[in-house]
Amino acid sequence: MKYLLLVFLSLNCLFANEFYAKLEPIESYEIKAAVSGKVIYANRDIEGKKANNSTIVELDSYVNKIDLEQSLNKLKAIEEMIELQNRNYQRLLKITSKSGYEKDNQKINVINQEVNKADMLINIANLKDSIKNKKLVEKNFYIYNIAVNEGDYVTAGTLLYEAKDLSKGKLEIYVPILDIDDIKNKTIYLDGEKTNLKIEKIFDVADSQHISSYKVKIVLNNPKKFSRLIKIEFK
Repeated sequence: MKYLLLVFLSLNCLFANEFYAKLEPIESYEIKAAVSGKVIYANRDIEGKKANNSTIVELDSYVNKIDLEQSLNKLKAIEEMIELQNRNYQRLLKITSKSGYEKDNQKINVINQEVNKADMLINIANLKDSIKNKKLVEKNFYIYNIAVNEGDYVTAGTLLYEAKDLSKGKLEIYVPILDIDDIKNKTIYLDGEKTNLKIEKIFDVADSQHISSYKVKIVLNNPKKFSRLIKIEFK
């Protein structure tokens, strides 16, 4: 019985610093609609490929563009009215026969136009932001999944597509808390091969599932293949 116990303890020590993890992209993103609208374009051809300044999903912005054009015209008109009202106010100030009441009313007219201009500037900014948010372009992320189809009507918060950053990969393992100090300065081996990799981060708060372990993240540059199981050893 004592011999079996010693063998069991020896095996535990032998494999204590050996782990397995799936190599995943460094970041995964869920791109959701910021505004409501009808889907007029969903780039199915890019799904499963790496984007290259590609439009992924576009929502209808026809009405927004007309509204923006008209709002810019209104802004010009308001600015002209402000200039005119200001000139009138300056004239009134020089006329001694005009009452303070008349002069104050003209000043109020100027202030009201300034308020209209401020409101219009906010409206224009919101329209520009809305139009921008209706055309989703990715520079170089891998497009994992497009969740909408042309003709769909989406509301704010609806998932449009998923993208992944393949520039780096990550391995995440859960190491018993008592073994953390032991692995910090050891060499990392992947699938039996020695590497120059270092531990990227240790999350020193145990989560609800791994209550006696800390999550450890290792980052790899420019991995060739993802979603494969890798053996990780600390020696």
